Amino acid sequence: MPGAELDSLFLDFQFAVAGRYSLDRELGRGGMGIVFLAREVHLDRLVAIKLLPPERAGDPDLRARFLREARLAAKLSHPNIIPIHAVDEVGGFVFFVMAYVDGETLAHRVRSRGPLSASDGSRVLKEAAWALSHAHGQGLVHRDVKPDNILLEAVSGRALVADFGIAAATGDLAAEGVAGTPEFMSPEQALGKPVDARSDIYSLGATAFYAFTGRLVFEGASHTETLAKQVTAVPPSLATVGAPVSRRLAALVDRCLAKDPDHRPSDAAALAEQLSVAVEVRREVPALLRDFVKRSGRVDGAGALVGATILPFVAVGVGSVYGALAGFGTLALGAAGMPLAYLVQSARALVAAGFTHRDLAPAFRSVLEQGSEERTAHEGRVRGPWDRIWRGAAVASTVSAGISLPVLVAGVTVLPLGGRATDALATWFFLSITSSMLTLVGHGMRVQRYEDLDTSFWGRVWTGRLGRSLFGLAGRLTKRRAGLGPMTHRATELSLSVAAEELFDQLPPATREALGDVPAVLHRLQDDAQRLREQHDRLVDLLAAAGEAGATDAYEGYRVMRDEAKRKLSEVVALLEGIRLDLLRLHAGTGTVEGVTTQVGLATEVADQVARLIDARGEVERALRFPREIARTPA
Repeated sequence: MPGAELDSLFLDFQFAVAGRYSLDRELGRGGMGIVFLAREVHLDRLVAIKLLPPERAGDPDLRARFLREARLAAKLSHPNIIPIHAVDEVGGFVFFVMAYVDGETLAHRVRSRGPLSASDGSRVLKEAAWALSHAHGQGLVHRDVKPDNILLEAVSGRALVADFGIAAATGDLAAEGVAGTPEFMSPEQALGKPVDARSDIYSLGATAFYAFTGRLVFEGASHTETLAKQVTAVPPSLATVGAPVSRRLAALVDRCLAKDPDHRPSDAAALAEQLSVAVEVRREVPALLRDFVKRSGRVDGAGALVGATILPFVAVGVGSVYGALAGFGTLALGAAGMPLAYLVQSARALVAAGFTHRDLAPAFRSVLEQGSEERTAHEGRVRGPWDRIWRGAAVASTVSAGISLPVLVAGVTVLPLGGRATDALATWFFLSITSSMLTLVGHGMRVQRYEDLDTSFWGRVWTGRLGRSLFGLAGRLTKRRAGLGPMTHRATELSLSVAAEELFDQLPPATREALGDVPAVLHRLQDDAQRLREQHDRLVDLLAAAGEAGATDAYEGYRVMRDEAKRKLSEVVALLEGIRLDLLRLHAGTGTVEGVTTQVGLATEVADQVARLIDARGEVERALRFPREIARTPA
């Protein structure tokens, strides 16, 4: 019976290691061994012991390989690699002893609680990539990266890579056949070819696919069928299977699964870096502000339709009583005044809840980014030939309409033409106008698949001068409710700027006059911080594209600029914090006007530096830029 055989093996092994290790139970088994939970007697600590089954230990080649690879793995020392304490042979048993990790495997985590979120999954994968990078630096390829070999520590959540049991020194297994797990094996490994670090990157990409979706990249009725798919089939894109990840992160996982090793990230360290830039934490836009961006801040709902329907009848009624001029005035005033009154009323709800006009730009930007990711996941990222056809037709028909009108007018007035010629010109004009309207609508519908034109338009309205005026009017008509919580959706620079401006407005008029135009300095610092943040985000995009294209020089240049943007952003935020604190000291009676003006002077100098830095950096970016088509090279 298998149970009797297991008990016999357990007892025999326990007898062999008695006095050194006390076996507790079996934890699991794989192709190259059985793992037991045990206690190391001398140090009184829990350990995991991996035993090469006796029937395999009798094979000299397997025995030597097991010991060799265990000793290679024992040289690894990294926070994300399970350390090996000892490698030994006792009484015919061959085994190694490693640290025991109280937790669960990534596979068990996904099976029991479902796919990981983008942030949690990226952290786990980044830590696994760090571990692999260390091993690769020691000349060791894991060869069996999979969710079962990534452990998640219960207390800290730290990811640790386990089981280098079938790993080997780079290039050392070309003639030793195929070893590994078919569902996570790279194409070159499935073919029995020599492997390097990029093979582990493929396996980590397959692990990422599983972690984010709960599905395998490839499945087959047999190991042979699965291996054949690894070699020949095109893996599904993570962006097309409904995984809740950003476009950037989905593209990175897709690159890891490229059939050609040259199209994958160059090494595990580069993959870890790209995972860092692929995940961006988007602040959750509050529900009221999100509703304003998507619905109430627009004049395109049912109310607008009803108003547009009723207004002409009202104007006709006024005209019939007070004359045509009054009717036209009512129509014009209603057409302009009703939408503006509605928008002011919508803005009043935000003002009452404590929002400011400066909250609108980040909110519109966040909603647009989220919508862009959703459309990308549904439609794909590359626009097709139909988009170019519609755009070309719209341009051609609009140009034709623009030319036909003056030609028709000239033909009728300046150069009186005959009836047939006039009819031909009129036909040309009406056909051009009709085709222009149809193609512009068609082009707009195609563009709407990739860009939210409505939100973009209303974003420009509300963040521009008209929106600022409407929000200001709403503020004068509305009293802010007391007892509001902190605006956690705001970027740090916006929160500090708003808080500092409120403190400034509460100072006595004489003190405000002595301090000068502090709000203007606060606005400039806030704008500088947002420009630096936007540049940082743009550099993150360029870093991802450079990593995808393998543009090493550009990647390093963008990385340096990104780090400099982060440093300068921290400096600007620190100045905003300093001004806010000095204003607080003024309110408390412990500060001086000179202290605030000193901070303001420093802020002006830094703002000038930021302006020069951004201008200079734009030139460097243009010098480093590479053709974006390279980044879209098919895998």
